Amino acid sequence: MISTADFRNGVRLEIEGSPYYIVEFQHVKPGKGGAFVRTKLKSYKTGNILDRTFRSGERFKEPALEEREMQFLYAAGDTYTFMDTDTFEQFTYEKKQLGENADLLKENMISKILVFEHQPIAVELPNFIELKVVDAEPGVRGDTASGGTKPAVVETGAIIKVPLYLEVGEIIKIDTRTREYVERVR
Repeated sequence: MISTADFRNGVRLEIEGSPYYIVEFQHVKPGKGGAFVRTKLKSYKTGNILDRTFRSGERFKEPALEEREMQFLYAAGDTYTFMDTDTFEQFTYEKKQLGENADLLKENMISKILVFEHQPIAVELPNFIELKVVDAEPGVRGDTASGGTKPAVVETGAIIKVPLYLEVGEIIKIDTRTREYVERVR
């Protein structure tokens, strides 16, 4: 069981039979009345954000999520094929089943698939991945790191905002939790 005292960003809860994780939380102690916790919860199944307030000390079930370590083999249209690294079984999932980071998957990448009630609901990538920029507007002389950003397409097809000075062919490090550019890899 998870108590409101255990709330942190990323903590998983089961609410009304569905798995959620905490995106944001705030403990509030008003001058009058009992303490409570304001949260923003994101559904693993639908991706919707829920704003909920809970009384301090309330308890929740942990969702029965199973983590399977799998190697991403290839994508064909909107279907993604993975291989279980323990049993070598192959599984094919739809893009919508894997969540918003499916477009950051690179062939042969090891990732974790979250399974809820025998259905994949999300793919958990390593915190940082390195991908090659395959399309971006050309950099202009005088563009600096503190300038602005521009959209760039990486080798997996995902669009990431990068600094203006980055060119096609460069390899960049991306934080998969925020989908943001971290640094250029040399």
